[in-house]
Amino acid sequence: MDSTTVLVLLTILLALCFDFFNGFHDAANSIATVVSTRVLSPRLAVIWAAFFNFVAAFLYGTAVATTISSKMIDISHVTQYVVLSGLAAAIIWDIITWWWGLPTSSSHALIGGYAGAAVARAGFGVILPSGWTKTLVFIVVAPLMGLVLGLIFMTAMYWIFRHSAPRQVDTWFRKLQLLSAASYSLGHGGNDAQKTMGLIAGALYTGGIITRQEFATNWGHFHWPIVLGANLAMGLGTYFGGWRIVHTMGSKITKLKPIGGFCAEAAGALTLFSTAATGIPVSTTHTITGAIVGVGSTQRLSAVRWGVAGRIVWAWILTIPASAGVAAGLFWIIRIFNPNA
Repeated sequence: MDSTTVLVLLTILLALCFDFFNGFHDAANSIATVVSTRVLSPRLAVIWAAFFNFVAAFLYGTAVATTISSKMIDISHVTQYVVLSGLAAAIIWDIITWWWGLPTSSSHALIGGYAGAAVARAGFGVILPSGWTKTLVFIVVAPLMGLVLGLIFMTAMYWIFRHSAPRQVDTWFRKLQLLSAASYSLGHGGNDAQKTMGLIAGALYTGGIITRQEFATNWGHFHWPIVLGANLAMGLGTYFGGWRIVHTMGSKITKLKPIGGFCAEAAGALTLFSTAATGIPVSTTHTITGAIVGVGSTQRLSAVRWGVAGRIVWAWILTIPASAGVAAGLFWIIRIFNPNA
């Protein structure tokens, strides 16, 4: 086995490790609401979410993966070391923010790391502005979509069930929340796992294992192994999920009842379904946080803990530049030992 093949295998292994940490870090996105409303125990909730993360492999295309692999960075300037540095930086940022209990975006850590390493190697000309425009716009739009939809859904539910007994409504939505949690987990698996698929495809191309035509047409005969591997790694990460962030998402932003949990998850799922279909790599974290804030604000503005929300927003703003900086630093260290990296 030559050194190029070994490097490709190492890159793929690190990509799957990132997907595991993505599921681990973003487990809160899928289960925080269903745990905080006590519809499911934490252990059952992660099993539920992990299963639907994996099932998403069979339901979505690869539009988001295509955006990540070829529409954000000029692939002709990418090497295995660029991909490795970007992945390592994203994992480091995920671990740091998991330790702090901040629900930052693994997706934005990944694209920030990828871009930082690529710029460190070839300069800012490697950036493809057209691919970044929709991603950067949806940093703002995705949480706003979640917020607005959460607000609309919650207001509609209050109006529809205004004459129903609270206990009866609670019973109905405990059951319905199982469906909304499953839908959100499908959206999470369908959007986030695709980002790693794009980098794995890029690693295979830069390693000379697939041709440019195969790279442009769903990665040849490596298509299903890549898709299943990425979704399986994410499902396992969700199963071993990060409870620090679950606590922040499920109880520190606002208090949720089953009807509120259902509306937040439904709003988040609808946002993720639409963006995955159009190939926009959005943050599942931003989306569900916006939806939870929208649901909470229907009670009263003071029901939302805006101090906690403010800390989360600052972490969002810092994620791309911070992970880009870490990736650039890692790439420069590699270049010390391998000037041809």
